[in-house]
Amino acid sequence: MVIKKIFEIEKKPRKGLMAFEWAVMAYLIFTLLLMMITFTKLQNPGAMLWGRAQVVISTLALWWVYRMIPCRLTMMFRVALQLILLSWWYPDTYDINQVFPNFDHVFAGYEQQLFHFQPALVFSQVISNPVFSELMHLGYASYYPLIALVTLYYFLYRYQEFSRVVFIILASFMLYYVIFVLMPVTGPQYYYLAAGVDQIAQGNFPNVGDYFATHTEALTIPGWKDGFFYQCVASAHAAGERPTAAFPSSHVGVTTILLLLAWHARNRKLLYTLLPFYVLMCFATVYIQAHYAVDVIGGWISALVIYAFLFFLSKKFV
Repeated sequence: MVIKKIFEIEKKPRKGLMAFEWAVMAYLIFTLLLMMITFTKLQNPGAMLWGRAQVVISTLALWWVYRMIPCRLTMMFRVALQLILLSWWYPDTYDINQVFPNFDHVFAGYEQQLFHFQPALVFSQVISNPVFSELMHLGYASYYPLIALVTLYYFLYRYQEFSRVVFIILASFMLYYVIFVLMPVTGPQYYYLAAGVDQIAQGNFPNVGDYFATHTEALTIPGWKDGFFYQCVASAHAAGERPTAAFPSSHVGVTTILLLLAWHARNRKLLYTLLPFYVLMCFATVYIQAHYAVDVIGGWISALVIYAFLFFLSKKFV
């Protein structure tokens, strides 16, 4: 019965772009304005402009497909496109934020003041067991599958709220990307290498200036290198990771929002499925040196604020 509804032609198809598409377009326009201001400092402005043109064209093309065949399946195509494009928008934050001052020395300093050491530096050294390493990398690698799981759950079983949930997920990403653009923090894997691990261990956190405008080298990911999930994370980093997007942790923030959406659905199976991966995720971001511990705290706080804000907006406009 559920499968049959996916192909049914809708009696009252949605007109125009959906709220989740407008959220992406708003971010596109925002970054376009920033590009105009910083155009002479950007390394590949032509490619960035063409990429945005392709986003608009592909969004309008799938809107046209939905108008021709208005059903749940073609709506899912529209959603899937925007979710897939998140992997394109992420490194794009680096292309813009490298023109702004780097704040890693500030956040590493906060970390030291709060914990009196650098958790990202010592976590993997204290616990180097291969099984624990694989659990950490499993948690980190579960990020996009968890997003897909919650999206599919609402698509198949709570379609009346599907557009609201997709709006909350995509708009939360766009808000995090705005923060990443305006407040460049690269995270331990990049900053520790740039500053010198020996300096970090001694509690010295130099301002590296515009170092990351020309350097994208990172520390080797800690953990058991022969592990399957270690290789998954390493491959993903090699393909799309950039010195950007550390504070607040969007991995923690978005998965917190996914938990809240599962809670909103009042589905215990969904909630209990997400929960162990969520716990692993919170630890894993620090274990693999992608984030400072303060980034995790920032992820928790920001997720609550963003979820409340977007849920309120969804009642008004979705």
